[in-house]
Amino acid sequence: MSDSEQAARERALVEEVVASFAGAESERLRELLGALTRHLHEFVRETRLTEEEWAAAIGFLTRCGHITDGKRQEFILLSDVLGVSMQMIAVNNEAVGDATEATVVGPFFVEGSPEVPIGGDLAGGAAGEPCWVEGTVRDVHGEPVAGARIEIWEADEDGFYDVQYADDRVAARAHLFSDSAGRYSFWAVRPTPYPIPDDGPVGDLLKATGRSPMRASHLHFMVSADGLHTLVTHIFVRGCDYLARDSVFGVKESLVKDFEEQEPGSPGPDGRAIDGPWSRTRFDIVLAPAR
Repeated sequence: MSDSEQAARERALVEEVVASFAGAESERLRELLGALTRHLHEFVRETRLTEEEWAAAIGFLTRCGHITDGKRQEFILLSDVLGVSMQMIAVNNEAVGDATEATVVGPFFVEGSPEVPIGGDLAGGAAGEPCWVEGTVRDVHGEPVAGARIEIWEADEDGFYDVQYADDRVAARAHLFSDSAGRYSFWAVRPTPYPIPDDGPVGDLLKATGRSPMRASHLHFMVSADGLHTLVTHIFVRGCDYLARDSVFGVKESLVKDFEEQEPGSPGPDGRAIDGPWSRTRFDIVLAPAR
């Protein structure tokens, strides 16, 4: 069979598969499945994928499924390290005025976090240097947003989220609401770099490609308010070694903040007595209109 005949045979199969979805009632479903089929088949054709390689890929995805449970989502991790999560954010969060940039949610967000008051401590016993975070929430017109729900979660100084421990603790995770002037503040722990879970198939992928599993030091935010677009983002610690090689491509320059070291033993902004070192930062949040 000539090369042209082989190529025609391959193209015919693609169109046959795409045509098989013509009966789908949803036009959007037909569009998505058609595009997926064309791109997936093109990948196979372009790389001349072998049967052994395809079997290995299926085995890899099967392992991702087996390791996923209620506390760990390996497919989100895979999406993150392939940059797909950040591409999704780029596509679905087009710039509006000076709205705060979004970044990945990550695999460790959990519904039902405890509420803390403004100025409260969300550390919940998590190990780490105390850190005071404050700022405002406003819309793109500069108006303060009162009553915005602000979810915060982070890893402790050892690089673990509360859900990674076996004792059902709830720590370094909470939510609060902005006041009538859009202001908020809370105590947390100073973020430190940590590796994403690399004891599973995604970790094997990183090792095979010579990539580091490390994430730049960060603090997660999810901010929502009526009539405004829900923001999922981080702030990052300026000076962190991993800003330029974050394993999930989540760093954006606008989200890199100064975490200012304070005099050990000096009182916090709320008068809290602090025995050792602590730091503080400011993060003013701008929410885009609802889409």
